[in-house]
Amino acid sequence: MTIQLYFSIVSFIFGAVVGSFLNVCIYRMPKGESVVSPPSHCPNCDYRIRWYDNIPLCSYLLLRGKCRGCGTHISLQYPLVELLNGVLTLALFLRFGPTLSFLVLFLFCSALVVITFIDLEHQIIPDEISLSGIVAGFFFSFFLQGHSWLNSLLGILLGGGILLLVASSYQWLTGKEGMGGGDIKLLAMMGAFLGWKSVLFILFASSLIGSVVGITMMLVQNKDSKLAIPFGPYLASAAVLYIFYGRQLINWYLNLSGPSRG
Repeated sequence: MTIQLYFSIVSFIFGAVVGSFLNVCIYRMPKGESVVSPPSHCPNCDYRIRWYDNIPLCSYLLLRGKCRGCGTHISLQYPLVELLNGVLTLALFLRFGPTLSFLVLFLFCSALVVITFIDLEHQIIPDEISLSGIVAGFFFSFFLQGHSWLNSLLGILLGGGILLLVASSYQWLTGKEGMGGGDIKLLAMMGAFLGWKSVLFILFASSLIGSVVGITMMLVQNKDSKLAIPFGPYLASAAVLYIFYGRQLINWYLNLSGPSRG
């Protein structure tokens, strides 16, 4: 086994293990519960989950998706989050290697996973993550190569400012709240980690993804435009897209839209 393959496997396992903890955050944070205490337990029968029943991905398969204590079905979300975080961690490692950038973006993407699943179910984005993320993103900007504190600060101001302007304008024109404050703080957090250049890309890409998914959902569910669709997951998807392909897509678009040369 090569060293590259070994560390790739380790990075996936590490991401999946952290994904198990992210499941705890996703379940408890909307309820205002501690993510540390009490230990993991079945919400139906309060059976304390042993370590051998808490092995990422494997335990779900061995238990056939049921609680060992009462047999209640365990949501597919649990192995999905573990798998998703494992794949993201592996992709980040393959892209950035064992660097500080890998560690910082790993923390960032893990936070996005938590935000995505909480927003999908509860339509809220916890301030504990977004506000802490803004501070963390700005802090790390002092140590990351090619990412200055000024770039991070401008990202915070631009990210939060644009959505704040959009939300305020929509509310002024319609008298209704069209975008929550959580989305504003989330984009500011993304600007803190990824810099101001990422903000416009994330806004455009998330709007495009959200429009396609939203229209499809309305057609399938036969509901009108009042269908509430959380925007956080689309922002998160666009941010991950920017991390891996943002610069290539921007260059492709500029070359496509630029003047043709004879």
